[in-house]
Amino acid sequence: MVLLLGACPEYGCLVYEYMANGSLDNCLFRKGNTPPLPWQLRFKIAAEIGTGLLFLHQTKPEPLVHRDLKPANILLDRNFVSKISDVGLARLVPPSVADTVTQYHMTSAAGTFCYIDPEYQQTGMLGVKSDIYSLGIIFLQLLTAKAPMGLTHHVERAIEKGTLDEILDPSLSDWPQEEALKFAKLAVQCAELRRKDRPDLGKVILPELHRLRNLAEDSDLISALGKPTNVTRDRHVSVVLVSFYVVP
Repeated sequence: MVLLLGACPEYGCLVYEYMANGSLDNCLFRKGNTPPLPWQLRFKIAAEIGTGLLFLHQTKPEPLVHRDLKPANILLDRNFVSKISDVGLARLVPPSVADTVTQYHMTSAAGTFCYIDPEYQQTGMLGVKSDIYSLGIIFLQLLTAKAPMGLTHHVERAIEKGTLDEILDPSLSDWPQEEALKFAKLAVQCAELRRKDRPDLGKVILPELHRLRNLAEDSDLISALGKPTNVTRDRHVSVVLVSFYVVP
C-alpha cells in the first residue's frame, strides 16, 4: 500500500510517499514516451498487486474491498515496486456479514467503468470477489497493453483460436509463450461475469502469481531493467487534494 505520511484538514489534502515512476497506467501505455515494461517486471507487478489486495481483504475484523482497482491506482516507486493507492472508495464489510456470507448489499455502486464488477454494478451486492474482476482486467492489460473495453472477449477468442501471441503487447518480442498463456487464462477466470466463477485470491490466484514472479526473477530481472539510472537522494512527497468529513 502507498504510505500515507500526513494530512491537512484545513486544506483538505493528504500527503503520500513519492512514487517516482508514476502510475502503472502511464508506464503500461508509455505516456511520455517511456520504454516498455519488460515481461519479467509485469509478472512481478501482478504478484505485488495480488499480495496487496489480499492484505486488504484479510483486514480484521472487517474485510476491506477496494472497489476502484485499476492501473491508474497502482503506483510504482523508483525501483518499480508497485503499491496500491486511492482507497477513497473502499468499503468495510461488516463482520456480522463477513462471517456468514461473501457479499454485502450497497445502495449504489461505485468504481470505474470497465473495471467495476458487473454483478456488483447490477445488484449492489459487494464482496471481496468484486475486486477480483478488476484484478483480472488489470492482468489482461499487463499482457496486451490495450484498453479495457471488450478486452476479456478478445483474449478469450485468441486463446480459443491459439493466436494469443498476436494480441500480446507487440512492444515486447521475448514473451514466454507458455507462461503468458497460463497468465491469460488466469486473468480471464478472474474477469468472469459471475462472482461465483472467479477463483479465490489466496488459494488459487496468488500461488500462480508467485510462480510467475519466481520465473521472472530466475530470468534475471536486473538485466531486463538495464543499468540503474542516477536518482536524486532528496526526499519527495506527493500531495493529493481530497474532500472528506471530520466526524466529531
